[in-house]
Amino acid sequence: MSVSPELRTLEIDIPAKPDALVKLSLLLAEDDVNQQAVAALVESDMALAAAVLKAVNSSLYGLAGRVQSVQQAITYLGTREVAAITFEMGLRAAFPPAPELEPIWQRAAHRGLLMGRLATALGLDAWAAHSAGLFEECGKAVLFRHATDHYRAMLRAAATDADLCQLEHTGFGVSHDALGAALCESWGLGPAAVSSVRHHVTAQGLLELPGAPARRSVLALSVIAAAIVTMPPSVDEVVPQIAPQADLDTTLVLRATRKLLNDLQAAQAHGRGG
Repeated sequence: MSVSPELRTLEIDIPAKPDALVKLSLLLAEDDVNQQAVAALVESDMALAAAVLKAVNSSLYGLAGRVQSVQQAITYLGTREVAAITFEMGLRAAFPPAPELEPIWQRAAHRGLLMGRLATALGLDAWAAHSAGLFEECGKAVLFRHATDHYRAMLRAAATDADLCQLEHTGFGVSHDALGAALCESWGLGPAAVSSVRHHVTAQGLLELPGAPARRSVLALSVIAAAIVTMPPSVDEVVPQIAPQADLDTTLVLRATRKLLNDLQAAQAHGRGG
């Protein structure tokens, strides 16, 4: 998918989707996803496979024993989560390593996990939710690569993402949320994920969900994940405001969120203990 002409005139380069992720997307699009083919594809790229296994074996997932292969990771976590971790590693690899980007990737992994599992619990599109969480801040990486010193100063100066967006507009004529959405479109993510990335700063700041009603559920999960990670405001305050805007049942969302947090805390404690 091509980048919009408006962004092209700004001469800000959006990285192309890596070949491995193009092939992975084709496998995931099949009605009956072939797990062995997914594992073989990831393992065919040694650097990518090593990065995926390192992520799977981190305390974030809290698995009982050390996972030795991508196929074993799929057995424990399922195809969707391993595919999402692969996308996460592919996204990281598209940008030069930098200390300023590391917190962005760490938040992406945590947020993607939260959103994907919440979506599963609520019967929503888990792949759209997980990928939206992973890509939410990727526009920052695009701008950091485009003008490293200038953007490093912006990151230091901005107290909030809303403040950062204003600085970005002044300095570059575009903000990281719009750039992130453009990257999502060019990498073939679905409309709900693209919409979530495009509107997350506004939604999290105002607790209001813009965009088409049919695409609000993933964005709602983004706002809830932000409340989990950054509090305040707390989940108990955010969910009653956000869930109805996405036609989600407030009680069910609160129940799913609390269960997810308990499960993750138990898994991480188990992982550290092992």
